[in-house]
Amino acid sequence: MDKTLLSIRLFFITLCVAAGWLVSLTTLAADSNLHRVTAIVVGFFIGLLVVLVDMMLKGFSLRGLSALTFGLGVGLLIAYLVGASPLLEARADPTDPAGIDPSTIYLVRLGLFIVCPYLAAVIALRGKDEFNLVIPYVRFVPHEVDVPLVVVDTSVLIDGRVARLCETGFMSAALIIPRFVLDELQIVADSNDPHRQARGRRGLEILSELRKIKNIDIRITESEVAKSQHVDAKLVFLAQSMRAKLLTTDYNLAKLAEFHGVPWLNLNQLAKALRPELLLGETLEVDLVKPGKEDTQAVGFLEDGSMVVVNSARAYIGKRVSAEIMSVLPSAGGKMVFARMLSALE
Repeated sequence: MDKTLLSIRLFFITLCVAAGWLVSLTTLAADSNLHRVTAIVVGFFIGLLVVLVDMMLKGFSLRGLSALTFGLGVGLLIAYLVGASPLLEARADPTDPAGIDPSTIYLVRLGLFIVCPYLAAVIALRGKDEFNLVIPYVRFVPHEVDVPLVVVDTSVLIDGRVARLCETGFMSAALIIPRFVLDELQIVADSNDPHRQARGRRGLEILSELRKIKNIDIRITESEVAKSQHVDAKLVFLAQSMRAKLLTTDYNLAKLAEFHGVPWLNLNQLAKALRPELLLGETLEVDLVKPGKEDTQAVGFLEDGSMVVVNSARAYIGKRVSAEIMSVLPSAGGKMVFARMLSALE
């Protein structure tokens, strides 16, 4: 237990005991020592009962409290409107059969004020993730009303490119990282499989890098989506309820989001769209890493993975050269560029 919370609870129980003692001094005779002890014990048990209720409410989130308050308010309003309606009118004359007996009206109103708030509170608690009114820290903060939201998938954190994207300043949206995504990332990092463990740890490192980037709004949401749902379904539901976009590198998750009408962003498609257009006659710079098929050819690679075959460059392997594009052919891995050697840069 947190020491600060324990100290507050002990202090509260002490206040209740002191309150019982003060009540006994003001209301009981001077020689009523037994009654004073009884008052002190009663104060102690009242304080203890309140602390036990506090411990039972552990895990009850602020969102749940907001939903409960909203539901109780709606329920009380419904009960008041029905109770004050002409449907429940007492009869002035007890012998008049057109009216309703006052005792019956009292019981009906009492039932309404018990049943309606209960039903409204339960409905609000069950659907607290479905309306943004109870998520003020996401949607209804005045200075952040127009900030677009992007829900981040586990695959994006493991991929790592999102950190470099945020460093460039092109990501202007607030990044929403659900708690269950962090839990899944922690499970992957604790895996016995070395490859999964490395991927999980990389995701945690990328999360730390995102925290260090200035002017990036990162929000950890304590969403209580049903635990039985798959992580992909949770992400889609959360993005749908927040009216946010979904950032992912998972093709299947992207198609699931598209089916539910959730706009999605794919880093792979972004990288593909940012590949430079290579035109004939243009000059490019490339690092030559290995020999080509022909005796005079050398091969290098562009940042997007496209292979560049440079003629008359076998002697410059391991160096950076300038070459003129002669032809561009599409391939399964991107593009294959054939170029003519111009000069060595290193």
